Amino acid sequence: MNISKSVLRLIVGLIIGFSALFAILAGGIPLVILCLVIVILGAKEYTKILKNKGFLPSYKIIISSSLIFAFIAYFNKLDLIPLVFTIASLMSFMWVLFRGKQPYIANVATTILGFVYCGWFPLHLLLLRDIGCCEPLYNGWIKHNPSMEGAAYAILLLLAVILTDSCCYYAGVQFGKHKLAEVISPNKTIEGAIGGTLMCILFCIIFGIKFFNLPWYHAIIIGILIALFAQIGDLCESMIKRDAGVKDSSDIIPGHGGFLDRTDSYILTIPVIYYYLQFFVQNNFIELLKGLY
Repeated sequence: MNISKSVLRLIVGLIIGFSALFAILAGGIPLVILCLVIVILGAKEYTKILKNKGFLPSYKIIISSSLIFAFIAYFNKLDLIPLVFTIASLMSFMWVLFRGKQPYIANVATTILGFVYCGWFPLHLLLLRDIGCCEPLYNGWIKHNPSMEGAAYAILLLLAVILTDSCCYYAGVQFGKHKLAEVISPNKTIEGAIGGTLMCILFCIIFGIKFFNLPWYHAIIIGILIALFAQIGDLCESMIKRDAGVKDSSDIIPGHGGFLDRTDSYILTIPVIYYYLQFFVQNNFIELLKGLY
């Protein structure tokens, strides 16, 4: 029995979507597994793309650094972040210096970019899940998130990004005339970007006020940030592929193409929304600044 490409795309999309939804709601180990799948597959595609450019970032350093970042986020040991960044950066230099071939500074730079872009940024999903929880509970290695507030924010982000991408596409098809970033992604238009942004803001206002009792201005700002960085994240991945002369990051997901192609809109959006919620919604940023003096 042959399955059409559109049906296969729908089935695979639903499987991925419900798996992500389960992991976000469950938190703990299931969410860590989801994040590590994102990191491992994303880093694999990232290093493969850059090989087409002639660069050789270290997949091992990217993965090992990301595993440590995941450990830090899972156990809420954020004070160790500067240490891990420093060691990972030093290892990137030493790997290039002593591996015996192609000692290019670009390999150091792309390795550091790799564990930031493919590791640290998406792993903020673990931190986002903990928002609203004063102190996660641990039973040995098993983590329990007593609050569902972080899960709700993560689901808001997940749905808002999907809505943004879809509305950008349809608004671009119907009304698009002016190119947004012609050199990087010639099919994207300013009209499409505006349409996706407006729908994302409207969704966040309705969702944020109804389920979070957010003030209207927070809901609007969150909608703008999600729409803005979802599109910037998409363009950033397109920039990496175009610079390397690659059309798709891979064909690993049936009916969808590459893994980075499906997650690029989240990579920058997750940390941006986490920090906004943490410093402006959960805490008073002005009071935090006053506490520095």
